[in-house]
Amino acid sequence: MLKLALLFLVISIIAGIFGFTGISAATAGVAKILFFIAVVVFIIFLVLALMAGKAIL
Repeated sequence: MLKLALLFLVISIIAGIFGFTGISAATAGVAKILFFIAVVVFIIFLVLALMAGKAIL
């Protein structure tokens, strides 16, 4: 998911350089959403791993 966020960020930067501001803004928004989804999924898995580690010990 982070790879997709990075891809959309690169597309946004390239579109901004060439003057396609609408496409640039849209892809930057998609990249931001994917990044925050990836962060939330990471936090969920981190909490689950910590809970599982305590259950084993």
